[in-house]
Amino acid sequence: MLLASSGWWLGSILFFIIWVAIAFWPARVASRKGHSFILYFIFSLFFFPLALLVAYMVRDRRAGA
Repeated sequence: MLLASSGWWLGSILFFIIWVAIAFWPARVASRKGHSFILYFIFSLFFFPLALLVAYMVRDRRAGA
């Protein structure tokens, strides 16, 4: 019983770490284009696929300057 509950906690923690790590991807893409890293990070925590698409489709603010 103790082993099963430990596995559940370990799996949940591992899932959370992977979820947060993957959320950095759209944030870094948007940051390289001159957009807010923090806002895209929060956006990607809740809506990862949409945030990834938006990050790649948004215009580059640094290129036109």
